[in-house]
Amino acid sequence: MRFPTPFRWSRRLFTSTIRQVEDEGDWFYASEWWGGDDNDDGHTVFRSHSVKGNGSVTVVGYPSSRPDAVHWAAVERWLQRRYEKIYPDCDENLEKFRVLGYQWRVLRFNERTRQSTVKVMAAYRKSASEAVYLMQQPHCLAVPYVKSMIAAGLSALSSTRFNFKGAVHGDRTLHILCIGLGGGSIPLFLASKIQGAIVHVVEIDPVVIKASIQAMGFPSHSTKNASSGSLNSMDPLDQVLWGGLHERLSLYEADAEGFVVKRAAEMSSPFYDLVFVDAYDGDDLFPRKLWNADGPFLKALATILHPDHGTVVVNLHADTDSLTKCTSPLFHPLLPMGRHVYQVCKAYKQVLEEDSGAGGSVLSFSVSSPWVQNISLVICRGFKATTMTENRSLILNTLLSSSQDVENLLKLPFPCIQYLKNGFLLIDSL
Repeated sequence: MRFPTPFRWSRRLFTSTIRQVEDEGDWFYASEWWGGDDNDDGHTVFRSHSVKGNGSVTVVGYPSSRPDAVHWAAVERWLQRRYEKIYPDCDENLEKFRVLGYQWRVLRFNERTRQSTVKVMAAYRKSASEAVYLMQQPHCLAVPYVKSMIAAGLSALSSTRFNFKGAVHGDRTLHILCIGLGGGSIPLFLASKIQGAIVHVVEIDPVVIKASIQAMGFPSHSTKNASSGSLNSMDPLDQVLWGGLHERLSLYEADAEGFVVKRAAEMSSPFYDLVFVDAYDGDDLFPRKLWNADGPFLKALATILHPDHGTVVVNLHADTDSLTKCTSPLFHPLLPMGRHVYQVCKAYKQVLEEDSGAGGSVLSFSVSSPWVQNISLVICRGFKATTMTENRSLILNTLLSSSQDVENLLKLPFPCIQYLKNGFLLIDSL
């Protein structure tokens, strides 16, 4: 759905500055990559079978209309400058870069469920035209639920006493854990936009890792060596594409439960400040061990989450077919909360409220994603609003105010308010 004119009018009043940045991942372009189940405009660029419960893993490529070819020359010059900085004695004419184009890449499990959509740039060097380099475009967030998770999570964290502005400018470290890789859009976005971000990604399926690196332009040098724990060696051309990003982005092939439990046993500090959980399998199920209130995962997650401002964001599929539905008038009427989502929300709220610090109240809320049936659950320790119970307006206004800071600091091409106000529900009110 599109928001009506009154929304756009109120948006102009709410925003202090008007940005003219085009959102290349706007839902307006969804017809290029979403399509239907019988959409034959794309071509398969990767296919492999998973033994970790994801079935057939495929990546399908679709043509992208943005950015226009007129902008490619600027990207070629940017690549050239980076290359010459690393190799100052290179032959400028021989080592010129050329952009082949841009493409959507869609990750699917079992040919049906869309797990991730990213935009990639393909480029080559004139002296080695047989080698094509894929670079995921980290600024482009296509799937609405990803924008919802980013907007809700960062706005909540910014509403605590955590120095988010300092993290954006690199004056303060922001420790982030992403459970589930998919195409890698969330960790890449965070690492590229927030200079102080140290991002750990945990993915259980080596086939998903292979697909994201080979077909979706995720940086290969971010993977951790299983034996030594060190980052894989970096190709010089990776340095051209990604600069020093590899020093702040680490990808682990590991089971999320085992990883988190091990971290809790070993870690004294630092804690994780922000955690994203997006871990659906090939059957489109959220593993119970990742939301069992009595299991080791949630208890360990509560331990490694910063007690004063730690924030967790969980992607959930709205179970609209459930027979048991929440009838709260505060929730989006098109996406009723069924039994499964309700149980997940209450489990995270119950466990993560434990061991929180004295820096403020614990806020638990959810928002629904426009255009797709996803819910973003947020648990935030140290929320600054003092009157928590039932004061929906105060909490929402605090989050909306913080969202403006997030938008301006990160120069986002999309409005956070759109994703915060859509189906906003306090878990405490259930």
